[in-house]
Amino acid sequence: MKKFIYDFREGNMSMKPLLGGKGANLAEMTRIGLPVPPGFTVTTEACHEYYIKGAKLWDELINQIFQQLKVLEEVTGKRFGGINHPLLVSVRSGAVVSMPGMMDTILNLGLNDDSVEGLVNATNNARFAFDSYRRFIQMFGDVVLGVKKYKFDTALEKRKNERGYQQDTELTSEDLKGLVGDFKNIIRKETGNDFPQDVKKQLQMAVEAVFKSWNNPRANVYRKIHDIPDSLGTAVNIQSMVFGNMGNTSGTGVAFTRNPANGEKKLYGEFLLNAQGEDVVAGIRTPKEISDLEEKLPTVFQQFLKISDLLEKHYRDMQDIEFTIEKGVLYILQTRSGKRNTLAAINIAVDMVAEKLITEKEAVMRVEPQQLEQLLHPTFDDEALSRAELITRGLPASSGAATGRVYFTPEDAVKAKNAGDKVILVRHETSPEDIEGMVASEGILTARGGMTSHAAVVARGMGKCCVAGAGEVKIDQGLKLIKVRDLVFREGDFISLNGLNGEVYGGKILTKEPQLTGNFQTLMKWADGFRILKVRTNADTSRESKQALIFGAEGIGLCRTEHMFFEETRIPVVRQMILARTLEQRRDALEKLLPIQRKDFMEIFEVMGTLPVTIRLLDPPLHEFLPHDEKDIKELAQSMEMSYHVLKEVVKDLDEFNPMLGHRGCRLAVTYPEIYQMQARAIIEAAVEIKEKSNIDVKPEIMVPLVGEIKELKYIKQIIVQTIEEVMAEHEVKIDYLIGTMIEIPRAAITADEIAEEAEFFSFGTNDLTQLTYGFSRDDAGAFIKEYLNKNLLEKDPFQQIDRKGVGKLMEIAVDLGRSVKPNIKMGICGEHGGDPNSIEFCHLLKLDYVSCSPYRVPIARLAAAHAAIKNEE
Repeated sequence: MKKFIYDFREGNMSMKPLLGGKGANLAEMTRIGLPVPPGFTVTTEACHEYYIKGAKLWDELINQIFQQLKVLEEVTGKRFGGINHPLLVSVRSGAVVSMPGMMDTILNLGLNDDSVEGLVNATNNARFAFDSYRRFIQMFGDVVLGVKKYKFDTALEKRKNERGYQQDTELTSEDLKGLVGDFKNIIRKETGNDFPQDVKKQLQMAVEAVFKSWNNPRANVYRKIHDIPDSLGTAVNIQSMVFGNMGNTSGTGVAFTRNPANGEKKLYGEFLLNAQGEDVVAGIRTPKEISDLEEKLPTVFQQFLKISDLLEKHYRDMQDIEFTIEKGVLYILQTRSGKRNTLAAINIAVDMVAEKLITEKEAVMRVEPQQLEQLLHPTFDDEALSRAELITRGLPASSGAATGRVYFTPEDAVKAKNAGDKVILVRHETSPEDIEGMVASEGILTARGGMTSHAAVVARGMGKCCVAGAGEVKIDQGLKLIKVRDLVFREGDFISLNGLNGEVYGGKILTKEPQLTGNFQTLMKWADGFRILKVRTNADTSRESKQALIFGAEGIGLCRTEHMFFEETRIPVVRQMILARTLEQRRDALEKLLPIQRKDFMEIFEVMGTLPVTIRLLDPPLHEFLPHDEKDIKELAQSMEMSYHVLKEVVKDLDEFNPMLGHRGCRLAVTYPEIYQMQARAIIEAAVEIKEKSNIDVKPEIMVPLVGEIKELKYIKQIIVQTIEEVMAEHEVKIDYLIGTMIEIPRAAITADEIAEEAEFFSFGTNDLTQLTYGFSRDDAGAFIKEYLNKNLLEKDPFQQIDRKGVGKLMEIAVDLGRSVKPNIKMGICGEHGGDPNSIEFCHLLKLDYVSCSPYRVPIARLAAAHAAIKNEE
């Protein structure tokens, strides 16, 4: 018989894939002697089996659960469903990878109309017993029976208002007994059935609900955002309850062993007295800082400090600890590696190396490459900030800065984002159901909740700016406005959030670029020591080149010359070249473009110095440089002193049904070789001038796009070489250069051995290679790719992550064939995938020489390349 149940005393932290993160940590803490309430874990394998069996519990699993429950009764001396000293349990999810707030929890399970009286007698505390029962009915109704949570909240608020209470803690035992009746009536009305009194049935339904929560919409969205496989499943942890709501010597809290916002080595968290665990993270009451616990319960505080230090040293990472105090006795309910923003992740990693807790290699692996996005975003400009109107303050729950329009629901936030607006999501407090609205937002503002509320934890994980617990903010959902004292901000008005200090401002505020120094530079230096791949940038201007160098780029992997042509002052000359009716006219226009191109290349070469610069010759179809609506065609005809009808005919002739497959790239040079002649001359003349002016040996790499047939490359290469030789003869100077091609056509990949005879380097243009391999137009695929992802027809958008089985196989063929002819041929990638960590790992495995990506993704690529090297050391 397969074992689906493990007592906490049987497991350890190495069993995470089987027991889930929470179960493995509960077992590990039990093993090392910490005060953990006893319990057991239903394994992730049981979750897999549940879905295999058509989403139904089966007899063998049910029997194992209740056999283990008898063991729990013996350990605690209580009986499940018993009248005297009833055993109550919590039922919690526990995924292999932490997903805070995304799945469901039920507390106080085992209460019914009989056992609640037993709890009254056992504790001599009727208020506590009925408070626990009303909480259980609400959680069970919400999580298991699907009754909307707000219906219970409304009944609770109604009773408080009738009694004139401000806090839940003011409710008497009679009030709570009345609420139990109200809640049971809500369940009867909403479901057509009475609240279940059979405690065994309660437990089975709860286990099933946790398994189902693995596939709830918010969990699915979270997994997609954080790249967590759907196949992992969740464990279920069934644990004897300890109670923080038994008076003022009881309480509950959440604490981090270091500050998750900046990494400071200081206990950081919150607690509430006379409360249960969900109260702290739900934002219903504003909690106290963890340091205040020393005054309230000094012995417990000192014990907690020792346990926190022990756990951090044991796990060798910053810990997120949940605890409950029952009548002055401390219990640890959970520990896990704490979610932190990128600044904190870097500071903690570097500090822990200094503390000799981890190695430099471990420190590099502790920071996920995509996390660096958080550091690369702007912060508020100091001067603009000094003029801004401060309207209120909240808690600095997640660092960064955000400006956007106010929206009050996740649905409206998503719509506004899709319409092109920047959004600030404003809520009383967020809940897991708000996840898509949080994703769509630049920042989140909540009126209630603390530093460990749902809004704070999830925003930090996403790298979103968040200000929580801004108590002065009064939200009117009906009128769609917020009031702060006498100030009013309506839906669509701009506000700005500073997540570093919790300040909220009216209106827009200008931002400034981030400064990446200190521990960031230390970590990146370590990463550079481990990586094998070089990292270049895609840059078309000297400004972009400078930014890329600041971020650590080691050259340019793609300079798109057509981007230089689109500038307002240049487009008329480009159009003159396109509209030329004779070779002489075309050459005349190209003569005007030559000094412009030469100056562009000189500016880039001056910035890049001796680093390699790969320049792609003109690639897009010519019609992209011409207007297409009647008004613009008429204006252009007038400015060029051409007949409108003649110009319209030229525009029509150049228009293509499928430009992606049309007259572009090397095909332009076959038709109009003088274009590439001009560009080759501009590149080498710029290199000559830099050498003469600054004595810098520039390393231009001239790239011919869209080659699919070796004869194309031979023909064009001959033209380029002839032009370059002429320039060098004119100046009596020697410039080292390479001529290569983009591998972006499937035929080029499978004939790469032929192409390598002529090419001195390959650069994989994975954008077009993906389009041509799938037959998807990148411009149009957005209309259906989302459906493919939602229906699991694609695991990932192939335009964001290299499709290893198809596009990747073509790359592999090209690499092998190319190196069979030229073992040392230089190879890189310059498509958008060059900044994607998964794709970078694939490039590492192919043993490419470099990846190239946009300037702001260079640090991400550097760290991803280090991760790839470390992960694949063997």
